[in-house]
Amino acid sequence: MSNAVRRAGELALDDTTVAALRATLTSTAEEVVRAIIDEVPSYANALSGRMGGTIRRAVRTALGHYLDLASGRATGVDAGDAAYELGRGEVRDGRSMDALLSAYRVGARVAWRCLAAGAVPAGLPAAEVAKFAELTFAYIDELSAASAAGHADELAARGRAHERHLEQLARELLTDAGPDVLQASVQRAGWQPPDSLTAVLLPAAQARTAYRTLDPGTLVLDDLPDATGVLLVPDADRPRLLRQLADRTAVVGPARPWTRACTSYARAVRARSLSPGIRDTEDHLPELVLTADPEAFADLRARALAPLRALPAATARRLEETLRAWLLHQGRREEVAAALFVHPQTVRYRMSQLRELFPDLASPQRILELTLAVGRPVA
Repeated sequence: MSNAVRRAGELALDDTTVAALRATLTSTAEEVVRAIIDEVPSYANALSGRMGGTIRRAVRTALGHYLDLASGRATGVDAGDAAYELGRGEVRDGRSMDALLSAYRVGARVAWRCLAAGAVPAGLPAAEVAKFAELTFAYIDELSAASAAGHADELAARGRAHERHLEQLARELLTDAGPDVLQASVQRAGWQPPDSLTAVLLPAAQARTAYRTLDPGTLVLDDLPDATGVLLVPDADRPRLLRQLADRTAVVGPARPWTRACTSYARAVRARSLSPGIRDTEDHLPELVLTADPEAFADLRARALAPLRALPAATARRLEETLRAWLLHQGRREEVAAALFVHPQTVRYRMSQLRELFPDLASPQRILELTLAVGRPVA
């Protein structure tokens, strides 16, 4: 049993008093509305048109139910339901619960003044007037609580819907959806597109906590396969982003125009598959380029290094290492020897072998192919 119902059971209004109060119901409702307009700034322009009619009906319904309750004639109609819907409506109209609670306080004061002015001349005893006052404020408290519940539920529902829209937008960005699809999702999510997005891969369990430290416009997904989470960070300051993620197992892709975020994501995925130790994909561009087409790279190596295949495996491996160092150090024998931990004469000997195997070693095209072929060791 609610507090208001319990207090109503302690109050007995006679028919004369009830009739007198019902006669003032419309004027009391109007006075309540006028006081709310005057005293609660958020409603200064709200109580006109459709919204004004809704609130006036809610006030009249609440007062009518209150009198039914006070007279022991309460019906199955529950004013709490209307108050709950009123709270939800306040969210839709962009007002806080504080504004509605202020309106309830003003309404309770004015309603009590008007009702008391009708009850006392009707002969309501002083002891009953006190109970009437207690019932009035208990009833308003219950309406306030119902509206607060409606307000909170609507906020939660809107928050969940907004989060779903943002997640859907993130999925569409990762799957390279068309511009029309993306624009529609942007509007549904109420998201402001940045100039660029940077994809970050990290364990799903870390995604939400990392997200809270980043730009609030960041999009987050934490339910991808293999327990992977993705953050799409808008207009990222890359050095700062890397510092923010320093204590996390993250792979940071390149910044890309927001509609092409899928390419940043794809690069981060490839970098992670290349090596679990990669954090910044832009520090590993050569490896990423050389592994972009594994079959093409294998074909290039087979063709470019074909002269080594006739040699014993150990010899071929030493000569390939020497060729790689020679290309990287642009033929500077002392630097090549230092890189290989051998004597410069050993480098000279091996290079004479390589020139016999590759007669066109000075050709720019041959140097290009060999540089790519030995650009990364193949297990």
